[in-house]
Amino acid sequence: MNKNNYCVIMAGGIGSRFWPMSTQKFPKQFHDILGTGRTMIQQTFDRIKQTVPVENIFVITNTEYAELSHQQLPELPIENIVGEPMMKNTAACNIYMVNKIADLNPDANVIVLPADHLILKENAFIEKVNQAFDFASKNDVLITLGITPTRPDTGYGYIQFSEKQDSDFFKVKTFTEKPNLEIAKSFIETGDFLWNAGIFIWNVKSIQKAFAEYLPEMTQEFVSCEYNSDREIVCIETIYPKVEKISIDNGILEKAKNVYVIPADLGWSDLGTWTSVYENSEKNEDNNSIDSKTVLTYNSKNNVVRIKKGKAAIIDGLEDYIVVDTEKALLICPRDNDQLIKNYVLDLKNFKKGEKYM
Repeated sequence: MNKNNYCVIMAGGIGSRFWPMSTQKFPKQFHDILGTGRTMIQQTFDRIKQTVPVENIFVITNTEYAELSHQQLPELPIENIVGEPMMKNTAACNIYMVNKIADLNPDANVIVLPADHLILKENAFIEKVNQAFDFASKNDVLITLGITPTRPDTGYGYIQFSEKQDSDFFKVKTFTEKPNLEIAKSFIETGDFLWNAGIFIWNVKSIQKAFAEYLPEMTQEFVSCEYNSDREIVCIETIYPKVEKISIDNGILEKAKNVYVIPADLGWSDLGTWTSVYENSEKNEDNNSIDSKTVLTYNSKNNVVRIKKGKAAIIDGLEDYIVVDTEKALLICPRDNDQLIKNYVLDLKNFKKGEKYM
């Protein structure tokens, strides 16, 4: 393995569209959503350690989840699990981790991965990652993996590419936020759009240069810290409230002129909704996705059912529904409305003591 290759796993999100399984105290990335025996963050770690040395893998998460991350990834050195004092979107955590890694190795190449995505074609993933590491180590480029779309999906951002740089690399033309259905259909028809998976690869020098050019104020704040020292945490806690809350996409990638994409067919899903869990999980003869042996169904099909262990459930006459039962909450919702769960959670928050169900 190349000792110059590093990984940052971003594990700070709450995953409110996965309520009530995903909560503020125990968010989505720490659950075994598909019943594989490994949680989402564990699967991400298992996947990337095939090509990045374990000691070079870092996790950045909310300070509140640092201990949970350590429990689920005991192989990682404790100092490789980094806590953010507050959520500031993805630009801040990226410049933080790039500076920290650059302090350890000024020649480092870094891949940034979300903690909670599904990738079924792991060999293809490793092949693309190694190509990207090689390209990033030799060129001043910012690379993203773009997923070959299989349908006009409104739940993903899109990347439009233009001319070919190399046999596997295309220059990025535009980044587009989540479109409506008509626009998504037109993207698929043109053939030059890919799904944005939020997977990035770069050399530390290239991304630091981009931050200095496009987010100079944020760069100045983070330059002031002494990384990998006793003073790092105090410095980070001081500057985090001051820095802009902006994504790496909006802050850097949409502006930079040296962004390239590698189209990839990875069997990928961000598992962003209960419907995506349904689509990627095993189903019985009635097309129900059920993770418990103590659930009986009658005249019911195309449902996703998650019941707390130690509890029995009988479901009769339900079709195309989400049923999720946890210790504190019960969700019963049509699968077509799964994008609204985030809104339901906000409404619940307005209840007296509603926070305790989050």
